[in-house]
Amino acid sequence: MLVGCFSQLEVTLLAQMSGAKALMEALRREGVDVVFGIPGGANLPIYDALYDSGIRHILARHEQSAAHMADGFGRVSGRPGVCMATSGPGATNLVTGLATAYMDSSPVVAITGQVPRAMIGKDAFQETDVIGVVTSITKYTFQPKKSSEIPEAIKKAFYIASTGRPAPVLVDIPKDVQTEVEEMNFPDKVEIRGYSPQRTPDPIQIERASEILMRAERPVLWGGGGIRISNASQPFQAIAELLLAPVVTSLQGKGAFPENHPLSLGPMGMHGRAESNKLVQECDALLAVGVRFSDRTTGKASDFCPGAKIIHLDVDPSEIGKNKAVEVYIVGDAQETLNQLYSSLSNRMDKRDGPYPWLQRVKEVREELRNIPGYRENSADLSGPKIVRKLREILPPDAILTTGVGRHQMWAELHYKVLKSRTWITSTGLGTMGFGLPAAVGAKVARPDVPVVDLDGDGSFLMTENCLATCIDEGIPLTVVILNDNSLGMVEQWQRIFYNRRYMGVKLGKSPDMVRLAEAYGAQGIRVGSLEEFERSLKQSINDDVVTVIDVPVSPEEDVFPFMPPGKSLKDTIHGAPQEMAVF
Repeated sequence: MLVGCFSQLEVTLLAQMSGAKALMEALRREGVDVVFGIPGGANLPIYDALYDSGIRHILARHEQSAAHMADGFGRVSGRPGVCMATSGPGATNLVTGLATAYMDSSPVVAITGQVPRAMIGKDAFQETDVIGVVTSITKYTFQPKKSSEIPEAIKKAFYIASTGRPAPVLVDIPKDVQTEVEEMNFPDKVEIRGYSPQRTPDPIQIERASEILMRAERPVLWGGGGIRISNASQPFQAIAELLLAPVVTSLQGKGAFPENHPLSLGPMGMHGRAESNKLVQECDALLAVGVRFSDRTTGKASDFCPGAKIIHLDVDPSEIGKNKAVEVYIVGDAQETLNQLYSSLSNRMDKRDGPYPWLQRVKEVREELRNIPGYRENSADLSGPKIVRKLREILPPDAILTTGVGRHQMWAELHYKVLKSRTWITSTGLGTMGFGLPAAVGAKVARPDVPVVDLDGDGSFLMTENCLATCIDEGIPLTVVILNDNSLGMVEQWQRIFYNRRYMGVKLGKSPDMVRLAEAYGAQGIRVGSLEEFERSLKQSINDDVVTVIDVPVSPEEDVFPFMPPGKSLKDTIHGAPQEMAVF
């Protein structure tokens, strides 16, 4: 629990103003130039103040999407994205978006309206205890009871959301607090008793980690989302090249290391690359940076890396030992810690001959797994893997790809090589269908200078397709590629493999027509019938910089492999359909 302790050392005193105007001033002081939201009765004073603020407002069509937009903005920019909602259903509609950002450590500040102070606790119209609702899915919450408390609350909200391990913070403001006029103090700095996000890495632990890595004959580096958050890709890559150690990532960690690099094995886990799943189990030392040891990445924790000494580096001490016991842990910022670890390793390099037999083993495994069933080309002209690889072929290295959640996401995990950090945006911890399109909106607002593409499935896309209205009305050009199988494809695969094809609740039918739906919103809709048509349509949409939906029909029978069954270990990864399954 965080307890506030306001520092009076640096304060700016302004004339009297309303709470709503103080909110706008506080946001400007944090560098906020855009917010995503929807107005309602309980936040109308805020919206009235927003009118004259100079801050851009992007009108979402659902509060969940507003939260996803702020999330996408935060992941791409590294600064907290801001979303707004009214009380009651407006606030509760934010919940899925806040939970998504919380699970993936994304900086978001949510500002909600609330019923007047005198009505709180009386079941007033559109009253919800949003503080109680979101406590478990936010890093902290504030509810100013006086308008003069708003500047400090906003300063603390941005500080908490963006430091240490980023996460959402919610500020809930009663309606009469928004209109109350008081003298305002705007702090330039805040202190929060008990909150110490800046941790200096322990030099003794760094030396221990360095010694383990130097003695290892089969070292592997594992990168997670914490590398992106800390902007630590450069020292992470430098250590890999210094040690000549192969690199695996989590799904959230794609982009932590360029996936076209010779040392890159790609992501590991439930739908990770076969070589990653196999070789990480053979390592004798594992440097894990900014990862959660999630079950979807490690599989059964007790079977994960059985012969390895594991070094865990994370800014959040609560993650240490939570899912997996480790040999050495280092709590600290990834960039700072990796820089120190690199220096330590460099000083020891004359004592190391190099893991050359290990690199030969890596080459052997790659050759061995090159033609496994899961990587074979589908005979159809349009298939998930072919579309994903064509995306990578066409898009420039700094283009941003967002995804929904489902089978298309797993194909992207396997076949889309991420070359730069902050260009891969996907929901992993919560696995939120509908995330891709609103996240793409936020990403494009953060980086209007680069192409932004949402790769989606029809089931995921239909959950938030009304974001197309936002794109058209707000002039936010992006491309949506829908791998359309008229099904909830990932669930259908599970029912096909584990439930003897007893399909229930997964067939979507052919409604709606995605092209006509896009056109109804004012977007360009294109249905392609070949890989050549897809290439031409994608290039056109990027060059013309218009809102485009490309509908790509694919077979619902095309499964995603490799696949580690739930509750199993990486060694249990299967590589093909039931009739041709191969297991490690």
